[in-house]
Amino acid sequence: MIVNNLEQGFFGIGIQNGKTPENLGVLWRSAQNMGASFIYTIGNRYAKQACDTHKAVGAMPYFHYETFKDFYKHLPKSAMLVGVELTKNAENLEQFTHPRRCVYLLGAEDHGLSNEAIEKAHFLVKFQSTLSLNVSVAGSIIMYDRNSKATFST
Repeated sequence: MIVNNLEQGFFGIGIQNGKTPENLGVLWRSAQNMGASFIYTIGNRYAKQACDTHKAVGAMPYFHYETFKDFYKHLPKSAMLVGVELTKNAENLEQFTHPRRCVYLLGAEDHGLSNEAIEKAHFLVKFQSTLSLNVSVAGSIIMYDRNSKATFST
């Protein structure tokens, strides 16, 4: 069997200025289970995560960036940045076609994504929720949706 990695695509997921290490650990655990290629943080950095019981940080690459600008200049070539944010301009996740090669970015629960991240995102997505959700729950929903649709835009 011949495997074409460009055809398969990839995705990474991370948090900008995460609030608690527990949220990060749960997101990492979900990322490993949902097939993420890498995980990352921007701003706040946490070392060991008690909630990362599957030790995802040892199973896939973990990147840390001090600022959004530093992260953005290291965005993988041909990857689309998908911001997850509850805004009027965001596309509903239910109708969203995930890019084949993308990086998902979630903001902290209390502040959301920075204005710079919102402006630079190729796509903004949201899903039906009256209030904001726990960031690791939101990330898990995004990854589940990606996997369940298994149809990607180029």
